[in-house]
Amino acid sequence: MKKMITCLFGGLLLFGGLGVAFAQDAQNASATTPPPKVLQVIREFVKPGKGGLVHQKAESAFVQAFTRAKWPTHYIATTSVTGKPRVLFFVGFDSFEAWEKDGLAQQKNATLTAELDRASANDGDLLSETDTSLLMYNEEQSLHAPVDIAHMRYFEILLYRVRAGHRHEWEELMKLVKTAYGENPDMHWAAYDAVYGQEGSTHVFFLPMKSATEIDQGPERDKKFVAAMGEDGMKKLAELESSAVEFSQSNLFQMTPSMSYPPDEWVKADPGFWKTKPSAAAKAPAKTDEKPAAKP
Repeated sequence: MKKMITCLFGGLLLFGGLGVAFAQDAQNASATTPPPKVLQVIREFVKPGKGGLVHQKAESAFVQAFTRAKWPTHYIATTSVTGKPRVLFFVGFDSFEAWEKDGLAQQKNATLTAELDRASANDGDLLSETDTSLLMYNEEQSLHAPVDIAHMRYFEILLYRVRAGHRHEWEELMKLVKTAYGENPDMHWAAYDAVYGQEGSTHVFFLPMKSATEIDQGPERDKKFVAAMGEDGMKKLAELESSAVEFSQSNLFQMTPSMSYPPDEWVKADPGFWKTKPSAAAKAPAKTDEKPAAKP
């Protein structure tokens, strides 16, 4: 964890439910919570043989550092089930101003900075690559976004890159999909537009699931979607997809509480899942005469 400073048609048929409000203030937390307006996504690609418990042990040092500092900004980690071995860390903010203030506050905290520097050095030996993206919530292209995220166990994450000059077709496509799903109160998703860190016009959708059973239910959802669209609607959808979408990708990730720094409300809601014991590597560092690390 750094310091915090599918084909379109098939993917859309799998939408089921989303809410990513893990970094909201405690007073905003509830059984269902809205997605954050700004989402920071940090990706860590793990070297072969360095994942699993090895990486979790290194990441627990970050969790304990933030816990000891009683840091108000929380984050969650998800581990890849498909694709390259990697971990995604999600940090939510109310605005870019809030994101900036959080980074500046970390820099001013010498004790926290020193602990994060040590944790980063250990974690870096396990990684082959890292990158960071900043996304902005797109309410217009989202549907029934708030859910009980504390009890979710998986994320399906869908990424679409729209061809230059074809934004209008993309927006028309999303309106068709929302209309077809809008009458079903059980259908939920949150849409984000990439502001920094992604190529071209990139859009990201998140689908949380309580269990893999929801994947098995996909074919039945597909039938209802096709029926709602109708023959003409499906034909129009295919045309818009062909015109607007340059690239698409869908992957499955699993919630990883041992690498997460969740809000207290989540821990209270599902302590059996979110409450983890700190590893030996995460114990408070011994006091030394060493001066705090320089501010980044």
